[in-house]
Amino acid sequence: MRSEPRNRCADSGFVTAETAVALPALVLLAAMLIWGVVAAAAQIRCVDAARVGARAAARGEADAVVLAQQAAPAGAVVRISQDGGTVRVTVEALCQGPGRLGAVLSVRLSAAAVAEREDGISVVGGGP
Repeated sequence: MRSEPRNRCADSGFVTAETAVALPALVLLAAMLIWGVVAAAAQIRCVDAARVGARAAARGEADAVVLAQQAAPAGAVVRISQDGGTVRVTVEALCQGPGRLGAVLSVRLSAAAVAEREDGISVVGGGP
C-alpha cells in the first residue's frame, strides 16, 4: 500500500489561488491586444481613405469626399483643401476603447495624403 507525502496536502490550494489571480490578468491582456489590432486596422483605413480621396480630388472628381468617406471608418471626418496645384485630404476618426471604458480609452486617429492636380498638367514635346 502506498501513502501520499504530507507536503502535497499542504500545497493543494495554491494552484487555485494563482489561477484566480492570473486568469483575469490574461483576459485583460488579450482584450487590450485585440483593441490594439482594431485601432491599427482603423488607422490603416484612414490612410487608405486619405489616399483614395487625394487621387479622386487630383483628377477633379466632384465626389472625392464621398469616395474617401466610403473607405474611411464609420464616423470619420474628411476634409479636402487645395493649395495651388496640390490637393490635401485629411481623414480623422475616433476609435472607441473596449467595453464600458470606451470613452476613456478612445484614441483619435488621423491620416493625410497630398496629390498634385492632374487637370492642369500639360504635355510638353511630342512624338517623332
